[in-house]
Amino acid sequence: MKTLQSYINGKWAEGSGDGIIMHDAVTGEVIGKSTTDGLDIPEVLHYGRTKGGEMLRKMTFQERGNMIKKLALYLTKRKEEFYEISYRTGATRIDSWIDIEGGFGNLFANASLRKLFPNQPFHVEGDPVDLSRGGRFMAHHILVPKRGVAVHINAFNFPIWGMLEKCAVNWMAGVPAVVLPAPQTAYLTEAVVRVIVDSGIMPEGSLQLLSGMTKNILDTVESQDVVTFTGSAHTGKMLKAHPRLIEESVPFTMEADSLNASVLGEDAVPGTPEFDQFIKEVRNEMTVKSGQKCTAIRRIIVPSGLVEDVQIALGKQLDKVTIGDPRLKEVRMGALASKKQVESFKNNVSEIAKTAQIVYGSLDKIETIGADASKGAFVSPILMREDKPLQNDSVHTIEAFGPVSTIMPYDTLEEAIELTHRGKGSLVSSIFTYDDKIAKEFVVGAASHHGRILVGNRENARQSTGHGSPLPMLVHGGPGRAGGGEEMGGMRGIKHYMQRCAIQGTPTTISEVTGIYQANAKYKETDKHPFAYHWEDIEPGMSIKTHKRTITDTDIINFGNLTWDHFYAHTDITSLEGSIFEKRTAHGYFILAAAAGLFVYPNKGPVAANYGLEECRFLRPIYHNDTVYVRLTCKQKIDRDHRGKDLPSGIVKWFVEVYDQEEELAAIATILTMVQKKSPFVPIDRTNIENYLAKLTADAQPKWGSMTPQHMLEHLEHTIRIGAGEIQDFEIATPEEHLEKVQEMIYNHKPMPRGHQHPLMKKGELEELKHPDLETAKQKVVEALDNLDNFFKEHPEATTRNAVFGDMNKFEWELLNVKHLNHHFEQFKLLD
Repeated sequence: MKTLQSYINGKWAEGSGDGIIMHDAVTGEVIGKSTTDGLDIPEVLHYGRTKGGEMLRKMTFQERGNMIKKLALYLTKRKEEFYEISYRTGATRIDSWIDIEGGFGNLFANASLRKLFPNQPFHVEGDPVDLSRGGRFMAHHILVPKRGVAVHINAFNFPIWGMLEKCAVNWMAGVPAVVLPAPQTAYLTEAVVRVIVDSGIMPEGSLQLLSGMTKNILDTVESQDVVTFTGSAHTGKMLKAHPRLIEESVPFTMEADSLNASVLGEDAVPGTPEFDQFIKEVRNEMTVKSGQKCTAIRRIIVPSGLVEDVQIALGKQLDKVTIGDPRLKEVRMGALASKKQVESFKNNVSEIAKTAQIVYGSLDKIETIGADASKGAFVSPILMREDKPLQNDSVHTIEAFGPVSTIMPYDTLEEAIELTHRGKGSLVSSIFTYDDKIAKEFVVGAASHHGRILVGNRENARQSTGHGSPLPMLVHGGPGRAGGGEEMGGMRGIKHYMQRCAIQGTPTTISEVTGIYQANAKYKETDKHPFAYHWEDIEPGMSIKTHKRTITDTDIINFGNLTWDHFYAHTDITSLEGSIFEKRTAHGYFILAAAAGLFVYPNKGPVAANYGLEECRFLRPIYHNDTVYVRLTCKQKIDRDHRGKDLPSGIVKWFVEVYDQEEELAAIATILTMVQKKSPFVPIDRTNIENYLAKLTADAQPKWGSMTPQHMLEHLEHTIRIGAGEIQDFEIATPEEHLEKVQEMIYNHKPMPRGHQHPLMKKGELEELKHPDLETAKQKVVEALDNLDNFFKEHPEATTRNAVFGDMNKFEWELLNVKHLNHHFEQFKLLD
């Protein structure tokens, strides 16, 4: 019998002993067994803390995010192999989509959070705190990665999503993970981990997998570790009380079973869009993943007068649900995860049925398509009705984890809210109403007992993600019975794996520690204007003091006429009595504009654009005939992904301080500029190309490829002559719908791929040489460059065709030629 392997300590390993047998949920066939007996669990945790943790902690948020994004793209390309395995868990294609692509979506979503963090391994949180009334002592908070591992004990219902929604967050924080999937579906988790390991994208030790029940996993956890649990409240409470967690003060997050409720508003009567939306949502939540979702609707709370309408409408919808082999397109609901799960489901339904009645479905009869119901873990959807929900508690305390839900009536909205509270804490609740007053009353009243509340109505029906869809940017968790923990939630989730520390010191010291300039810190005077530096060369604290400017009456009047801002303080000096102003006052935005006039560098340089304004404060009036100057200081640098037809750039925040003639601070602002990054390519143009070509000899061997030196030069000459319009008798190989995206590659700083087959070159063989020798080929390359320069001097607005990139202008040809020449000169070691 096949034994699932664990990936630990940098290798795949098998446990010993009998383990737990895993079955195909559809056919009952034995898949294998899972066991971790005999594995050194303490060493697994130690390996993660040291090997994986060390690598992740050194990476910046940008590096972690881009790594996770790369992994998400890699997994997405291989998703079909996971679908094939997922069918064996009883999941349909739609069920599997939630688990598989929902998991990958979590990677994408968390990777995008890198934009909200600094380009460094730690995060600076909140605003600085002045501890000395504007003096030389202050504080700030930073968050650094915990130096432990994230231990994830996961449930069986989402073997991929359950792993990746947690790992994406701890990886972004810089913390490695040890994953313990539930045995019933661990084979699907193992398949994904194998692909992740084989990709080589993640640092070794950042992900370890224990394929099987591991009873002693908490025995050696340490204070820097974080433990998360998803599963039953009973198991979660036992784990939460583990002495080691208490002794080491280990953070423990629990997401437990949850009796989620959905409420039908009194206004949502049959015939309204909200009624139809409600019925559809309940049907989906009962049958998607065969009801095996921690967020599924277990309690259907409806106005007393609409119970029969809801029961009939739901019955009609459930009649459309076909059950059977999840591989078949006509099947809408698959199987539960295991026969054991079926047994538990039936027992719990029977308990609820002691006071409630089953009004749809049967625990004994089921019709299946393409599958043997006796061999697979199939059950029928069960709709129940509890007419006395305020007297009978079973429906509020017992969860049957499967396709079951119970209708119950309410007389007032206050009563409906009370019924939702009876679940003693839920992951999610929802209400369907078009009356926002009803929505507000419900949300405010129910929020104390729920982690998330969805308000559904006709306006969001098409865009709504639904009652049972946890989203990476929102907190996932709930109070009380739901576990009392929180997962995901955007930046909040990442901070759960980081240690917050308050740091105190001088503004200069705090600036150096955080990488963010703090007011009153020492300036770093520069040799040239800060706007003349590329993004990489700019440092926080880099600063200049500008020359001075006197603000005149005419300036103020002209600005008012230009903007139509005729506020009395600027235009009517007879109305100043009783105001805070003493004389004609300059417009605040004129002061800001005048400040820009003082600090802006006029020459063309790396600053590509004004990106925006984050804060602006006018601290004291500037009157006519006052004189001002500006102190411009780099406050912070923020990395930025490259996309589109812009040169790669980053964002620089500049702290602007405007002083008057009394050296009093009159205004402050933080402006943002887009600053270009340095090109990694060696400048190669007409002025220096002969020096590079002189180093090329006929016997030079390439680092890659089969070109000879002369073949390489003739290929360059051919491409350059295409740019000059001398050769245009070819078709563009790139499909038109992809051209814009391909053209963006010209602007990025990525080197050309090695071994790429150009569409105008012969496949698998070298072109026939056309020049008699290497020296002639060198001269022809120089001649081609001269022709290219002359062509665009005479036709500066012209475009010429490229076989890969389509029509290109002068600037684009310059970018491409530098990249292309670097590629081939690197190939023959001319740049060494």
